Amino acid sequence: MTAGGPVGPVPGLAPAVSVVAAITDGDEHLGETIGSVLDQTERDFELVLFDNASRDRTFEVMRSFSDPRIRITRSGERLPRSEARNRALRFSSGALVKTVVDGDLLHPRCLELQSQPLLDDPGLALVAARRHVVDDRSRVLVPRRGLNGLIGTRSGDEVARKIVRGRANLIGDACNVLFRRESIDAAGGWRGRRDELLDLDCWLRLLHHGDFLGRPEPLAAVRMNGVPGQPGYADRVAGEHHAIVAELSGSSAYQVRVADRAIGAVTAPLGALRRAGLGIVAGRSAKRAEKERERELADA
Repeated sequence: MTAGGPVGPVPGLAPAVSVVAAITDGDEHLGETIGSVLDQTERDFELVLFDNASRDRTFEVMRSFSDPRIRITRSGERLPRSEARNRALRFSSGALVKTVVDGDLLHPRCLELQSQPLLDDPGLALVAARRHVVDDRSRVLVPRRGLNGLIGTRSGDEVARKIVRGRANLIGDACNVLFRRESIDAAGGWRGRRDELLDLDCWLRLLHHGDFLGRPEPLAAVRMNGVPGQPGYADRVAGEHHAIVAELSGSSAYQVRVADRAIGAVTAPLGALRRAGLGIVAGRSAKRAEKERERELADA
């Protein structure tokens, strides 16, 4: 796959990459997300847009783009987040898959730089890159987030042990990961048992089917929303991390050691502090955005 290839998949053939977006009431930033996907140097991809029974202008935003690489479908009923992603995935056909949500942004070379390692090494199940955290105006709030200690090729065991020790989603969000369709099919897709850590739950199951590669470049950006600042968010994340650690510790698929769990118990308070800090950043970002909107209305 090269940047100089045809615009869009070759007719009659499945695209090399499917970018899948299951969106629920995401009209505010969806256009920017779609634009960043269409601006990729890698040309052999499709963008599957799945409107999860949105009540805002999400469907209209989707239809406002005229590009042969876009496929749009709509649900007649609102589905849980995991089920919406699985449903959207079924409408795609690429051997490699990336998921995005409204507000996510991809670096122009994201698909190019993440797909090539998967093509070169059949032993890889997924490739992740660092990502920026941006605000409502796409300004960087937290640069180069994630993949601490996970740059380069790692086995599933190594990744699982790092996560148990760090008590954090070191891999990242949907938009900074590219994976094989055969891996997610074998893993059973997304599961609804984790709400805040839906992605981490999926990544760990994908790593039952191959190795991990972490790239040092920030190739995506996630939008800061108000969720990290909401009451109870940090406790929900901590509870889900605890459940994931227990599951990894009891799994025959990963060789998590007693020492890993002991280190994780010591570092757990640090994870809580990181989440609290993210909540503070989210709160400040929301207040800043509100003041900017008020000034714009006053100047209008």
